[in-house]
Amino acid sequence: MSAQAVRNYDDAGVLPPTERSDTGYRRYTPLHAQALRAFLALRAGHGHQPAVEIMRSVHRGDTESAYRLIDAAHVAVLSERDTRTEVASALSSLSTAPAPLQGAPLTVGELARRLDVHPATLRAWETEGILRPERDRATGYREYGPDCVRDAEIARQLRRGGYLLRQVAQFLESLREAGGADALSAFLDAWQHRLTARSRALLAGAAQLDAYLTLRDPVTPG
Repeated sequence: MSAQAVRNYDDAGVLPPTERSDTGYRRYTPLHAQALRAFLALRAGHGHQPAVEIMRSVHRGDTESAYRLIDAAHVAVLSERDTRTEVASALSSLSTAPAPLQGAPLTVGELARRLDVHPATLRAWETEGILRPERDRATGYREYGPDCVRDAEIARQLRRGGYLLRQVAQFLESLREAGGADALSAFLDAWQHRLTARSRALLAGAAQLDAYLTLRDPVTPG
């Protein structure tokens, strides 16, 4: 890390206040070093700006806000874990067989009601290559057959899981090319790996922050 990076973090409130020498140089202590370790570890799990906000909250004496930010990240990971379980359950059945439909293909309005989304959402998914509806030759209206409905169901679940439109499109393209099973397995494994890595990073950040708080505010026995 460059000296300028340390100065930038200092100015941003990531580090505790520093003393200056007679010539104006900043004087850093083991406390500052641990604050920097805590920030870098927090950044790996929370992202840059949330990590900055956590450290700023600590340094202005508002540990309640810092704990809330940390707790919110754990809640978000738990929610994503639950979503992955839902996606895995949905994809395991939807990716291998067309969704059962009765009668004619669905219109854009009918599919929107089925998924509880706005028709404009389906059109946006089509623009991104997620959906590939047929067109009625006479009217030009979109028609969503079983395969397209299946893709729309998958897209809805993935979007609930926080995936970007381009990621959903890439997955569905791989799913179509691979026939479903292999792409599904790799996708879910990668998702699980990412969740595990995020959880470990959150734990590491919490440990370094705890070490910093202990060094900063040691508990006096008895």
